[in-house]
Amino acid sequence: MNDNSFIIEFITLGNSVKVTVVDPQTGKEVSMVGPRTASQAELSRVAVNKMLYVLKKEQK
Repeated sequence: MNDNSFIIEFITLGNSVKVTVVDPQTGKEVSMVGPRTASQAELSRVAVNKMLYVLKKEQK
């Protein structure tokens, strides 16, 4: 899997950004909150890694 297989949404909340990642194949969704000063690329990387962790954990 790569970043292109997920839907990523960014919502700014004050000094924070909520990042939601959805896997369209499974319907799984994960969220995280990061600093507003972080780049979208960095926030995406962390959120996608969280999604990959969740998907891998459920395969066991």
